[in-house]
Amino acid sequence: MTEVHFYHNAHDLLGATCRLTAKAFGAGRKVTVLLPDAEHARTLDALLWTDPPTGFVPHVPSTSPLAGETPVTLTTSTPDGDWPHDDVLINLAPALPPRFEQFKMVVEVVGAEEHHRQPARERWRHYAAQGFAPTPHNMRRG
Repeated sequence: MTEVHFYHNAHDLLGATCRLTAKAFGAGRKVTVLLPDAEHARTLDALLWTDPPTGFVPHVPSTSPLAGETPVTLTTSTPDGDWPHDDVLINLAPALPPRFEQFKMVVEVVGAEEHHRQPARERWRHYAAQGFAPTPHNMRRG
């Protein structure tokens, strides 16, 4: 069954996503990151080149011919068919990812602002109603 994790109160949404992506990559996982728009995708692309400063996370857009061979893919839309792999999906989009059950793990990264929190609450309820047991992780500093 798919593991579902919610990382909430992320004050730097893309920074947190970059760290979680790098951690998963470092553990040998394949990751797809679903982003809400092209601006977020460009920013995360740049972060994955430079953060951490001594590292690089190999990544391509999901539309690249190398998507199936690259450990991390970035996308702003869901595929018509199957996702490029079935390991980890990191979701920053406001909607529930279609066919999320294909993945071994879904990671929801949620900002501290209410416009991030309310859609996340709805996704949490949806996962729970389908029999998944989301695990919360509070990213609040302090």
